[in-house]
Formats: sequence, structure tokens, C-alpha cells
Amino acid sequence: MALSLLRCHSRLNSAFSFTRLVLNQNVALARFCRTRPGASITAGRLYSSQKKLSKVVVFSFTNPLLWFRTRVYYLLIKAYFDKDFSIKEFTEGATQAFSHVSGLLSQSQFEALNGLVAEDLIGKLEQQWSSLPPSCKKALSAGPEGIVSTTLRDVGIFYDNDRKFVRILMHFWYLASASLPEDLALNGVHVSAGTDDEEPKRLRCAIYEFQREFTQGVAPVWTITRIEYSKLLS
Repeated sequence: MALSLLRCHSRLNSAFSFTRLVLNQNVALARFCRTRPGASITAGRLYSSQKKLSKVVVFSFTNPLLWFRTRVYYLLIKAYFDKDFSIKEFTEGATQAFSHVSGLLSQSQFEALNGLVAEDLIGKLEQQWSSLPPSCKKALSAGPEGIVSTTLRDVGIFYDNDRKFVRILMHFWYLASASLPEDLALNGVHVSAGTDDEEPKRLRCAIYEFQREFTQGVAPVWTITRIEYSKLLS
């Protein structure tokens, strides 16, 4: 398959050795969102506190016209760009990439973003990151166990002379520290982490855009070209 997020073009020599968004297609995540017209509901992780269980449920409302256009582009990609392209496998790889990149952002490891994130975007992220308070920097990180919903929001195809590109916009909902300044906090759901010793969590949203060039002879690499965190990074 041409989807380099999921192919084995490079081996995972360590937990973070998937450079340039090359991920193993056999590593499947347990959660991904299947978008459909109207509303979709995604159940998140369960948290236990004194034998009580709470479930995080995310309601995702999709414009039917946008959903239809996305499916048309999906068929065009399979017909003219990559016959083996799979939305499901792309979503799984993109979710893993989001978790990894968000952790690097939170820890200010900007050099490690080279090859994963567009060069011009890295500089902008570093500048914005330096002005964030410590609690906000921590809230950028989304561990695999904290991701409760992954939604494909838009697909675009564009040409630059004889070069062909595909862009895919993803929304990720995840649980992060709730100890944020009031002016930066989302009006979202607070979730108990389980015990009195663990800090509560707040549902947050991040937007990542992935781009790949499908011109013949170009390496099949997906690059992150847009990163936004509501009220944190834009």
C-alpha cells in the first residue's frame, strides 16, 4: 500500500523510531470514529472511582454535504492515486502520529519533529509554545489511553502544475489535565481520573492536517501541515 503511515518502509527500532510518519500497518488502535451523515457517537475510556464507572461520550455532528464530498474524494483517491488506500488504516496511523507528536510538543522536543511536521510549521509552534504556562504545555500531550474520539473531518485534492497532493483534516478528542487557567479552559466535561490522588481530566480537542504528495516517483510520506489546539495553539 502507498499509505506510508501504515506501511513497514521503516522498522520501529524503538518506541519512537517511526520517523517521517512511517508506521506499522499491523499496529491497530482500539478506537477510531466512523463518520456518517448526521450525528455519530463515540464512547471513550471508562474511569472507576469507588466502584463507580463513568463513560466519556463524544457527540460528533457532520454536515451531510461535507460527508458526501469526503466520500467522493475518498473514491477518487482509490481510483486515481492509490487503489489500496484505506480510510480506516489511515485513521489508525494518524491517531498514533497524533499521540507521538503531541508528546514531543508537550516536552518541547522540536528537533524531533523534523520529518514529521512541515518545517515552516515547526518554527511557529516553537514560538507559540514558549508563551504558554506550564499547565498548558502539559495539556498538549495526548497519550494513547487518553484519546477518546478520532474523526475525519475533510479530504482535499489539489494540483500544483504536474504535482498531485492530498490533504486530510483530522479532529482528535482526548483527556488532559483540567488544571488550566480559566480563560484557556474549554467549557467541556470534567472526568474523574479514578482516585483522590489523581488529578481530574478535561475533554479537549486538537486539529491535525496531514498532507502527502502523490506525484509519481515521490516517496510515499505523509507530513503534518497544520496543528491547532483549541485556546492553546492556533
